[in-house]
Amino acid sequence: MSSGGPPVSAARDPAKIRIGHLTKRFGSQIALDDISIDIAEGSFFVIVGPSGCGKTTLLRILGGLDAMTQGTIEIRGAAAGRPQHSIVFQGDSIFPWMTVWDNAAYGLRMRKAPKAETDAIVEHYLDRTGLTRYAHFYPHQLSGGMRQRVSIARAFANDPEILLMDEPFSALDEQNRTILQQELLRIWEDDKKTVVFITHSVDEAVTLGDRIMVMSASPGRAKIVIDVPFERPRNVLELRQDPRYGDIVYRIWGYLKDEVERARS
Repeated sequence: MSSGGPPVSAARDPAKIRIGHLTKRFGSQIALDDISIDIAEGSFFVIVGPSGCGKTTLLRILGGLDAMTQGTIEIRGAAAGRPQHSIVFQGDSIFPWMTVWDNAAYGLRMRKAPKAETDAIVEHYLDRTGLTRYAHFYPHQLSGGMRQRVSIARAFANDPEILLMDEPFSALDEQNRTILQQELLRIWEDDKKTVVFITHSVDEAVTLGDRIMVMSASPGRAKIVIDVPFERPRNVLELRQDPRYGDIVYRIWGYLKDEVERARS
């Protein structure tokens, strides 16, 4: 149950992430207030909310970059020898002094994966992100969209239990954003990592997500979680022609509108 809103439904499938009564304070300010939610194994879970509601703070807590003030987080079924999570940030987060290949291999090398295994995995994900011919390029030689492809390739190559994505496409133009949404879906539908994805875009949330959590204005609370009815695999452009698409976007905006107004005031 979320505080200050309708009940938040439990995941329909076994939970990979179980968040219980999570609260985060910065001094006297409450950033996140009593959030409890289950996120299903292998699901694509999207968080939307107004600016300043604590979306990124929640993701940073899940990623171990910030500590919660109180509450619990349980990651279930973690496999030995695999990293718990990889994070794809908003904007450029790859190493400018490394080639595309070395960036994609970074996580595997840090955990001392055998070279043959590393080479095979990196080759696989560069191929799937359309970066094979750019393997020996440096980030400054790539477009913004291609640099985000490198971030995605690096994250999947690291084979994490959970993939955390903080508005990874927000700095891109609409054409590149749509292309990368489709590429992300294609890779994810094969791998079925558990993904927690933050976005300001309701369209992007509906396009990508299995379930969408709408957060309240600060202090951030889980206002409601909405199940997305579209089957998979999905085609981004075809999906947006489905009459149900407009209906669910409108429904989410109905929950979000008042929170955006509260955040502005």
